[in-house]
Amino acid sequence: MIIVKMRYITFVGLAASILFTGCGGNSNLKKTIDMDSMENKNNPVYSRTDTAKVVLADDEWKKVLAPAVYHVARQKGTERPGTSIFEHSKEVGTYYCAVCGNALFKSDTKFESGCGWPSFYEPISKSSIIYTPDNSYGMKRTEVMCGRCKSHLGHVFEDGPPPTGLRYCINGVVLDFEKAQHAAEKYNSEQKPATK
Repeated sequence: MIIVKMRYITFVGLAASILFTGCGGNSNLKKTIDMDSMENKNNPVYSRTDTAKVVLADDEWKKVLAPAVYHVARQKGTERPGTSIFEHSKEVGTYYCAVCGNALFKSDTKFESGCGWPSFYEPISKSSIIYTPDNSYGMKRTEVMCGRCKSHLGHVFEDGPPPTGLRYCINGVVLDFEKAQHAAEKYNSEQKPATK
């Protein structure tokens, strides 16, 4: 009986440690995603102001993107559900394409869908997203891609909240985020006249 209780306690302890570290590895994933975003900001096409379409050969994308970003964005991969640092984020700001810097979603359109990925009910503009049919895996879905670089972002479904009724289910690894306060501070510092 004591052995059974010890095994049960050990099992419960192990399960709790896995939960608190984020399914056996999420704590390391946060560092990876943060590093991936920083790495992507150093690629030559990343810009939050340039709206020109970006077209690169696959081997060029592979050189400038972190492996996890490349897998989702260029190979139409999917990150594991529940692993994105953005899934439950309540920060106020703007979500950008981590591949090219294109503005995609405002934080006030983000909602908790329970699907395992960051979800939004509306893109920042009509041109920020491209839609294409996706009939892979025997399912009929609508793929959403970045309107600037055509990177795979995720899918859109018709089970979201008002006012659109849409749920943009987006892979967090292809998102970059800037807090509204940081953007305002940056803007204000750029507007100050140079002192002599």
